[in-house]
Amino acid sequence: MEYKTLNNGVKMPVVGFGVFQVKDEEECKRVVLDAIDAGYRLIDTAQSYGNEEAVGRAIQETNVPREELFITSKVWIDNYGYEKCKESVLKSMEKLKVDYLDLMLLHQPFADYYGAYRALEELYEEGKLKAIGVSNFYPDRLSDICLFERKTIPQVNQVETNVFNAQFEAQKNMEQFGVQIEAWAPFAEGRNNMFQNETLKKIGDKYNKSIAQVILRWLTQRNVVVLSKSTLMERIKENINIFDFELSKEDMEEIAKLDTKTSSFFNHYDPEMVKWFDETVKSRRENQDHNKDKKNW
Repeated sequence: MEYKTLNNGVKMPVVGFGVFQVKDEEECKRVVLDAIDAGYRLIDTAQSYGNEEAVGRAIQETNVPREELFITSKVWIDNYGYEKCKESVLKSMEKLKVDYLDLMLLHQPFADYYGAYRALEELYEEGKLKAIGVSNFYPDRLSDICLFERKTIPQVNQVETNVFNAQFEAQKNMEQFGVQIEAWAPFAEGRNNMFQNETLKKIGDKYNKSIAQVILRWLTQRNVVVLSKSTLMERIKENINIFDFELSKEDMEEIAKLDTKTSSFFNHYDPEMVKWFDETVKSRRENQDHNKDKKNW
């Protein structure tokens, strides 16, 4: 495994395993254990994924020492604000069964992220968080928190990054502040016929590698930390097996031409998308309140 050194000296694996949309508790525990067995050391979850407890069970069951693992979670919008964020992080640590988290991120750039970030800073100073950062913060929001919240510059910004949304300009902005870019959805969930793309297939054939391996290698050669996900052991192993080849300068440039500078999912600048996030937060809150009421019946 290769590592990136963050702006505070912490070493972060360049390839990680994500558990977004792995809802079933037993399956989530299984795939995390499979990933660890395959050599992954960075495991990425989030409060909003609803599977922190399953990841925690896997951490408890693996024979790999805790200090060799790099565990990441993210604070959901509904837990923003200083007090609520701090309480939620401690709750996440409890669910994950850990005494510290290697990285905690703010999941979205909305609501009181200033108050939430101050809570992360405090927990970082206390040693409960080894690194802190943000997720989905576009250059304006990242610059905002770096310039006006100078106490602790974020170590990481996790954003959608793939061949169709390469984030070249955003990465330059992050590097200006010493923030490590981390990619979610490096495969864009297969959208835009990514796995049938002729350019990627041609380059994959040249190196005897899959399209997925070419994509991950292209990103890591750009100094991007990548997260991949699969529930199949064969794919889990394939996605980490990217350190035995190197793309040529010409191939790197050829893949870069695929960039459309457009998200395959959503635009955080879109007011309608902001409304969608607000409605999602309220809906989840109502469901949680309903479930609490049912338990009290």
